[in-house]
Parts: sequence; C-alpha cells; structure tokens
Amino acid sequence: MEAQTRIRMLENFVKNHQNSLKSLFQRKRSSNSSEDGGFDSPGLSPRPIPQLSPLANSVVARCSKILGVPTHELQHHFDIELPESVKQLFTYARNFLEFCSYQALNCVTRRPDYLSDKDFRRLTYDMMLAWEAPSVEIDSQLKETASPCNRQEEDEDGASLFYSSSTNMAVQVDDTSTVGREAFARIAPACTVVADVMTVHNLFDALTSSSGGRLHFLIYDKYLHSLDKIIRAAKNTSGSINLQLAEGEIILDVDGTVPTQPILQHIGISAWPGRLTLTNSALYFESLGVGIYDKAVRFDLATDLKQVIKPEMTGPLGARLFDKAVMYKSTSVMEPVYFEFPEFKGNSRRDYWLDICLEILHAHKFIRKNNFKETQQLEVLAKAILGIFRYRAVKESFHIFSSHYKTVLAFKLAESLPRGDMILETLSSRLALLNITASPRSVDGFSYAKQQAKLSPVAFLTLVRLGFTLQNDSNFDGEEMAMGDLCAGEPNPLEIAVKQSVSDIGRAEAAQETVDKVKVEGIDTNVAVMKELLFPVIELAGRLQLLASWEDPFKSIVFVTLSCYVILSFHVLA
Repeated sequence: MEAQTRIRMLENFVKNHQNSLKSLFQRKRSSNSSEDGGFDSPGLSPRPIPQLSPLANSVVARCSKILGVPTHELQHHFDIELPESVKQLFTYARNFLEFCSYQALNCVTRRPDYLSDKDFRRLTYDMMLAWEAPSVEIDSQLKETASPCNRQEEDEDGASLFYSSSTNMAVQVDDTSTVGREAFARIAPACTVVADVMTVHNLFDALTSSSGGRLHFLIYDKYLHSLDKIIRAAKNTSGSINLQLAEGEIILDVDGTVPTQPILQHIGISAWPGRLTLTNSALYFESLGVGIYDKAVRFDLATDLKQVIKPEMTGPLGARLFDKAVMYKSTSVMEPVYFEFPEFKGNSRRDYWLDICLEILHAHKFIRKNNFKETQQLEVLAKAILGIFRYRAVKESFHIFSSHYKTVLAFKLAESLPRGDMILETLSSRLALLNITASPRSVDGFSYAKQQAKLSPVAFLTLVRLGFTLQNDSNFDGEEMAMGDLCAGEPNPLEIAVKQSVSDIGRAEAAQETVDKVKVEGIDTNVAVMKELLFPVIELAGRLQLLASWEDPFKSIVFVTLSCYVILSFHVLA
C-alpha cells in the first residue's frame, strides 16, 4: 500500500513538472522582471510553487513578503544552499516550508512586540498546519487536518506584515483545524520565546492535556497572550520593587504582596510575613514592617555556597505540621531558612516556587561545571529565564503544574530524566558553537551551511529584543541575526538526546517493576514456607473457631462438656 502511494505521488509530481523549463533541483537564479512575474512587479502575485499545497503556498507567500524576497528566489536559495539529504522527493515540500518559516521568524522576532500581534499568532499557527499538509498529495489526504477558509484581504495601504494584499492565497485558520505534536515541535522552537527544543514536547502535552493531544488555535492564542502579559509584567516589576539589584539581574517573579496570600519566613521557632522575589541570581525576602517592607535579605543562588533547596514541613513554634515550605541552606546562613506558602488545600504554590528556584540554581551549577565564557553564561541564564516565563504562562492560563518528567523547565528536566547528564553534555557542545559577533545574515547573501559551524545565542538575543538587559555591552548590535539551533529537514541534537532519555524512562520503570516483582515473589515464598510449618496450629485454630461459632450445636455442646469435665478433674486432683 505504501509503495502504491509513493508511485502515485511520483506520477503526480512528474505530471506537474512535465512542462517546466527548469529542473526543480538545478534551478537557476531568476530575474525580478515583470516578464518572469517577479515579486517586485506591480500588481502581480507571488509565484505559487506547484508541488506545495494551497496552505503551504500561502505560508511561503507570507514569508516571502516578510523577507522581501520573491518565492522563486527563496526556492533558489533552498536548492543551492541546503544539502541534498533534505531535498529528497518525498520530503522536499515540508523541508522547504521549514526553511521559509525559519527565515521569516528570524526576521519577525527582531521586533519587541511581535507576541502581541494577532497576525503573528495566526502565521505561526498556519505554519504548523501547513507542516502537516505541505504537499498537494498529503493535503488531499488530510483535509480534516488543514481546512482553510479564505481571509478577507486588506487594501494595500493597510496591509498586514503577515498577510500579503497582492495575493488571495492568504489563509485564516478555522474553528476545526488542530495541530499535532511533531508540527508544533518543528515550528514553535523557531520562535525562542514560545518554546525550547529541550522541553517543546512537554509544553505541547501541557497545552493539549484537555484536547486529546491536538492543539487548537484558541489554546495556542491564549498561551501566547498569557506569555506576552507575563513578559510585560516582568519588565515593569523592576521599577515597582525597591531592591538593590546587581547589573544584569532580572526579576522573574514576586509573591507575598497580597495580604490573603502571605509568605512566612521561619528561622528557628520564629516566623515573620513578607515578600519573596526571585531573580536570575538570588532570592530576596523583605519582612513586612509597620505598613512598609524592611530591607531585603539576599539568598545567593549564583555563587558556589553549597546551597540546598528542597521541600520541607513547617508549623508554629517549629512544629512540623504543614508540607508547604521551601528550605534554603548554604554556608552563608547560620541556620536553614524556611519559606512557607500557606494555602487552604494542596501545595501547588510551594511546588511552583521550588521548581523555579531549582531551575536558577541548576543553571548556575551548569555554568560553573563547564567554566563557560560570558557569551555561554548569558545564553544559559537566558534559557532558564525564558523557561520560567513559559512555566508561568502555562500555570496562570491553564492551572497546569508539570509532573516529574513533564516539566517545561530545561535544566530541571535534565536533572529529572535518566541519563540527564547526556542532555547537558549535548547542550554544552552546542553552546561551544556560539558566536555573538557573527555578522548579520541577509536572505539575499547567506550561506545556510555555515549555520552548523556558528550559532547565535538566540535565547540571550531574544531577551534583549524583548527589552531585558543581562549585560551592558556597547559593542552589541541589536540587529544581529539570531540564527538558532534549528535546521530545515534535520533533527536537532538536543531533541535527540531528550528523546533518548525519555525512552530510558520506560526501561528504568520496567527494571524497577521487575525488582519489585522479585521482592514480592520472595515474600510470597517465605509466607508459603511458614504456612507449611504452622499448618497444625492453623488447622487447630480453625477447628476451635468452628466450635466457638456454634454452627454445629451438637459438636459445640460436646466440646464444652468435655472441656468442663477436664477442668473439674484437674481441680479435684489439685
């Protein structure tokens, strides 16, 4: 059946290209003249690519407008720059779509407000839909996956950046289209703030926990809206909280400001309410005085002070009653400090703060272990910061808390998974390729193959473009191309490492079940031996129980009579 499908697809491909003047894989660079239907020709639409589905052609056309490059020029770059392995017949359409999507998203994310643009959300979602049905053949087989409806076009003066008014191919997703796991994993990490390669599958599982493993646009839109709101709030928090922050410190979250949800700091048998703040370097606790907060006490997470952060139980006068606290211990404090997060039921509030504090702590340990230079340090911290923002967005929008292996925090995931050290080693090798001083790369004159040799610190550049400052560097060019760790048509090494570790979970759990089964079987065997040794006693006890129950009155009367006779006989003899 699969062979017949491939033959039919090959016949359709040949039929679509029998009159073509140029080979698909040896396409020469075309001019932009009106005779060729170039992008700059007035009143002409971008040239559709025959082997792409209507939705994929729509996405490519919008990418073409964003980049300011005709679609046939994009295809020319794809043909000459990428290796032959990603230009195979049956994967050409999907890989070309990835290529255009990655280039367009690299360009779009230079603007600081792209998350709030609804057309950006539509475009990225359309990219995912098109990824699932990139070619005409697949589109015809998966109409229920991608069923686009025509979007009313705007006039030329009010044209959106993401929807070209020069073509009627622009597509708006409908209410029934949904996105699958792999499509989300291939497109979402291209926008670094939206997803991370290491945790993208866990993020998808969180977003689709109530929708049967398919992502609806309304859920995706709600997630991006929440993420945008959290990032804006984080930028505004620094001015509203009076903390003496070090250079490059970013406030990630604050708790304890609401009177009905206080945070209690326990030291010894004393407890005091206050406000807790987490940055990318430390925890700050401000005790609540008479209407004002006292000077903040800083608990370092960046320096190697043998820090220990773990869940703990607290209560009044040092009693261990409530499992709602986080303990911080290091060589810089005389005795452990406990931060209690009171709530009526559960301990989700405590668990959230435990997770984000451990994420920052693990990130700094990873930096120290590998002796990273400044560029690598900034990228690691930015990766942790963006992960915490995504975690907050999921938690606040959908009230979902990640499980042990389903966390959306990259470094916590590496610490939780079996062979997590292999994930961190892979990440370290990728960080070694970072180059913040690489010259910007335009679509008109780039060498895509060089991406493998030099990578840009995309997480750090993303934070900078969103308005955060991790360092003061006058030599930094904000217009640097943020070329990430994604390559069209090729798997990502980090994703491979995570998948391998996830597969090891099944093996580890199976091995543990075997050990537990052996233990249980061993116990059952010992019990059986003891039963055989104690069989006479057990049998006698059963008979006595039968007589005492008076189920057979005659036997019970005889037994009582004989018992009384024996007792009286012993009494007379005594």
